Amino acid sequence: MGISLQAYEQMNRRLASPRQEQPSPPDPERETSVILGVDPSLRSTGYGVIRAEGKGLHLIEAGTIECKRRIRSRCLGRISEVLSEIIHRTLPDICVVEGLVFSRNAHTSLTMGEVRGACIAAASHAGLPVYEISPRKVKKAIAGHGGVRKLAVARMVELLLSLDRTPPPDEGDALALALTYRLETRSRAPHRLERI
Repeated sequence: MGISLQAYEQMNRRLASPRQEQPSPPDPERETSVILGVDPSLRSTGYGVIRAEGKGLHLIEAGTIECKRRIRSRCLGRISEVLSEIIHRTLPDICVVEGLVFSRNAHTSLTMGEVRGACIAAASHAGLPVYEISPRKVKKAIAGHGGVRKLAVARMVELLLSLDRTPPPDEGDALALALTYRLETRSRAPHRLERI
């Protein structure tokens, strides 16, 4: 199993520093993390990478991995390959994927599971811890209600990250996942997030 360059450097810093009897707790105002959110879809997987520094939130990169090919295995390979390149370029600390969405169509559910698997495998191969958050929890955290439309979520993402445009739906959902992870882990009563 591989280790990311960032994790390797952090490990070396810890080993090089003198041991302290009582480590000081992390200062949440100075804490920095890079979070990758992924909204899996066979034809257009959204991704968004944010840097969280104390109370500040900054967009690093966001976009959509599009796949117009009809052969599912080729699309899955492309999603995994491009996501690996994004991870290598942006060096996130955490990956957050959208939780399973239940569909009456078994074929749709199976395909979504395969796409999630490709995304999770790419993140895991890079040594990232992977979490999942349900779409309803994301909507509630970002827009205040679990039943809002995608556009309302995208507009809140635009506001929270001070963007100059409303992100497209897949991109907006991916950024919302990353933001929800940050909000949940910094809240006074954080909800348990599912690590997978």
